[in-house]
Amino acid sequence: MITPTEIIIILAIGLVAGTLGGLLGIGGSIIMIPGLTVILGNNQHLYQAAAMVVNCAVALSATMRHNKAGVVRRDVVIPMLPVALLAILAGVLLSDQFSGDILRRVFAAFLIYVALINAWKLLRKADAANHPPQTERIGMGRLIPLAIIMGGSAGLLGIGGGIITVPLMQVILRLPLRQCIGSTAAVMCMTAPVGAALKLYNLHAVHDAAGDATAARALLIAAILIPTAIIGARIGAHLTHTLPLVYVRAVLVLLLIAASLRMAGILG
Repeated sequence: MITPTEIIIILAIGLVAGTLGGLLGIGGSIIMIPGLTVILGNNQHLYQAAAMVVNCAVALSATMRHNKAGVVRRDVVIPMLPVALLAILAGVLLSDQFSGDILRRVFAAFLIYVALINAWKLLRKADAANHPPQTERIGMGRLIPLAIIMGGSAGLLGIGGGIITVPLMQVILRLPLRQCIGSTAAVMCMTAPVGAALKLYNLHAVHDAAGDATAARALLIAAILIPTAIIGARIGAHLTHTLPLVYVRAVLVLLLIAASLRMAGILG
């Protein structure tokens, strides 16, 4: 049972996750999952299932905005979609083979990766990767690996996939940043519901020593997170143009390091 106090805290987690996601272009799962772990205790499979449901709503909202802005590349999305669908299903099935403790440690390592990426961006004086490239390089030989990485990471870790795929897409396909973000959101808009449905369906059968992990509980947590996550995403998108991102990114790095240590069991 989720207490009223926990509901308020979960609402706050959704708001923070959505705001940071909109502000820095990161996936909300890297905030939601550690936050839920701290507040509700260890239950990695449950929180990943909830985060995947939230990702469905966030991806849909983001895709509608990106499509209206004309930055969704259909020549990228359509070839990637069937491969990403298979990859997210494979990622979910693979995640179900591991205990919650193992997945939690894998996720902690992923948080360190995200922290290092953001620390690296802090040290750069100019983010040259954000400038539109000279020549696009789009082909199935490039799109298929990207789709596998996107779907596989989303299914395995319960993340949106964009935090890995967007920078790779910039380098491999040489597309402008906005088109990478819009196209990634469009793919996840259609793959996230499939991955979330499979994760929820299998949730009762996974092994997690932390306690019960049921689809009903995951959906309840997701329902609490979704409204504030969407509101936060809109706030973050607005703050992108007003706040000094260098300070926000520095705080994020510290939070990610602390969260990864907590999830790895190093911090109590």
